[in-house]
Amino acid sequence: MSNTNVKKVRTSDLELKDRLVAINRVTKVTKGGRTFSFSAIVVVGNENGVVGYGLGKASEVTSAIAKGVEDAKKNLVKIPVINGTIPHKQEYRFGGSEVMIRPAAPGTGIIAGGAMRAVLESVGIKNVLAKSKGSSNPHNLVKATVSALCELRDAHSVAQLRGISMTKVFNG
Repeated sequence: MSNTNVKKVRTSDLELKDRLVAINRVTKVTKGGRTFSFSAIVVVGNENGVVGYGLGKASEVTSAIAKGVEDAKKNLVKIPVINGTIPHKQEYRFGGSEVMIRPAAPGTGIIAGGAMRAVLESVGIKNVLAKSKGSSNPHNLVKATVSALCELRDAHSVAQLRGISMTKVFNG
């Protein structure tokens, strides 16, 4: 999320729904035996263009999920959603994961799997074609998907950036 056109969002006036993407059990071997802890990746969104992800680690699953939700609420970003889909095709690579998202016609649904689906549903996108290539590591997939969504620009933001009217954006 190193893009300059990313808009941070305040959590105070949003109704956020959280989705658990993955839970990982981690074992630490000590002199006294094995110690188990859990890490949880959580995606939160208002299903209306706002999404964030977070990672929580704790000795209990519920605590890890709660920490993940709190972390996700600190990293909310605004995504342009037009008529239930995205404005244009976007590809992004994070670590070993590469994602490709394309706009789709109404009635298509969310054609995506696992971690990508959780992020896209949390944003509120209804019709999209998505493909993940490379690593299926949920950490990297979530980060790549959110970063790809942050790179999206709608026509209004392009017109504002160039300092021209909306009609000039489409007519050249």
